[in-house]
Amino acid sequence: QVQLVESGGGLVQAGGSLRLSCAASGRTFSTYTMAWFRQAPGKERQFVGCITWRADKTYYADSVKGRFTISRDNAKNMAYLQTNSLKPEDSAVYYCAAGRGDFRATLTTMYDHWGQGTQVTVSS
Repeated sequence: QVQLVESGGGLVQAGGSLRLSCAASGRTFSTYTMAWFRQAPGKERQFVGCITWRADKTYYADSVKGRFTISRDNAKNMAYLQTNSLKPEDSAVYYCAAGRGDFRATLTTMYDHWGQGTQVTVSS
């Protein structure tokens, strides 16, 4: 069992950056693919990116490719999402998730464990 807690969200101006963190409990964290999703009001939860358990592969949604970077530190049970060049359309609640899929696991159904989310608001 893995429990996830996100932090690092906030209000930022367009063009700015935020680093989101996901703290995991449980000894099996290092065996999971970790992902970030986001959900804006009135919209479906959207895949942002994911990273394999070995951190040797990452995969991103086209909308964030080149601007966002996922990383993880298995020794610390942490996953991160570095967000750069933020745009107003990036505003959403960001969730981290843990699952057993491969590095192209883009569907919410591929993830078994979710955090409570952290709000990111980008002003224009």
